[in-house]
Amino acid sequence: MLKKNQIVRLAITDLTHEGSGVGHIDGQAVFVPRTAPGDQADVKIVQVRNSYAYGIVEQLVTPSSDRVENDCPVFSRCGGCALRHLSYEAELAAKEEWVKSNMRRIGKIDLEWEPILPSPQMDRYRNKAQYPIRMVNGRVQAGFFAPRSHRLIPVEDCKLQPLYFADICREVCAFAEEKKIPPYDEETGSGLLRHLFLRWAETTRQTLVCLVLNGNTLPYAQELARRLEALCPGEMTLCFSVNTRRDNVILGDNIQVVTGSGRIVDKLGGVELSLSPFSFYQVNRNAAELLYGVAREYAGLAETTPKLILDLYCGAGAIGLSMASGAEKVIGVESVAAAVKDAKANAARNGIRNAEFMCADAADAAAHLQKQGLRPDVVVVDPPRKGVAESALKDIVAMNPKRIVYVSCNSATLARDCRILADCGYQAVRGRAVDLFPRTAHVESVALITKL
Repeated sequence: MLKKNQIVRLAITDLTHEGSGVGHIDGQAVFVPRTAPGDQADVKIVQVRNSYAYGIVEQLVTPSSDRVENDCPVFSRCGGCALRHLSYEAELAAKEEWVKSNMRRIGKIDLEWEPILPSPQMDRYRNKAQYPIRMVNGRVQAGFFAPRSHRLIPVEDCKLQPLYFADICREVCAFAEEKKIPPYDEETGSGLLRHLFLRWAETTRQTLVCLVLNGNTLPYAQELARRLEALCPGEMTLCFSVNTRRDNVILGDNIQVVTGSGRIVDKLGGVELSLSPFSFYQVNRNAAELLYGVAREYAGLAETTPKLILDLYCGAGAIGLSMASGAEKVIGVESVAAAVKDAKANAARNGIRNAEFMCADAADAAAHLQKQGLRPDVVVVDPPRKGVAESALKDIVAMNPKRIVYVSCNSATLARDCRILADCGYQAVRGRAVDLFPRTAHVESVALITKL
């Protein structure tokens, strides 16, 4: 039995879905962060459970051939990247296997997956960042929370973000110190600056800067706007969100604009999308183009013109609107009222007249539309990580669609839901992973599910 603080020589043979290496001592699994299959390491045991243990590397004895040199100074502390120590080829192979193994293990489905699509960029791909702002060692600092904590790790330049985001972070922190604007203190609930929220639109070069405040006003707001405009590559809009709640929710309920429109416009899947801080939008635009391309292919738009596409969990309408030119009609369903408003506005912006959107929970909407006798040819679902409710899946089945296109950010719930659909007479016939989140332990996937 392993003991805490014991040091063992460990061969890493596998990688968990969270990105930790796995080795075994006398049949007991040991999970070790930032290790790679093929590593030999001396590992200090830090926690022991009945059937497994956790360890940390004391010394890397023989490095894996899949290892690369880490190029981020906070990689071991910030918790954002889990796979920066792996070659990108090894990362893609691991992610592809995670998706396949979940389908086999959870879904009990033996599907021949198409090769994973890599992201066009490994770094600097994110178009959104949310930086907590806190006082660290007497200085106003922006950064990210350490894993499983609210301890701020100052990060001047995250390699996943556009380079100029670091300039904005430094300027906001310097501005706060100069104007004596205190950062938020979670223990006391005092201080004004809680978060810095940034969005970047690659196709229009527009930037959205939103400061989350523990108060109703932002001192010297116009001066800050002028200073930030000089750092942005194109147009900038500055706004703030009031959030005085003592919880982990970042944005408040409304946005107050300082300068600009409070929105930016980007283009994805051939559709212009207007984005506010509340809008759901894929953080890796170029990889999302690949993802949406797979979804359109699986919808069969090149083979026939569907009379109706039902787009559940539609957000601001991006996927459904990108398919509208290949269908007679699209109906989008989303539970967030602000997103439905965005989707309707985006349809109007693009002159798309064959798309309509409704605000409802996906399960309730599916039941309602099914009772109306709706018969979509294609149902597209892009749910949150928890997947689709079983009742909603059965309502989808009752509509008798020819195809279900399932876009997923969690292959475990995708596999679970494919199993439910299989038991209802539908079969997953195609699948592909798309890497929207290089260097992290997340991966998107798409499955085509058809009626048996």
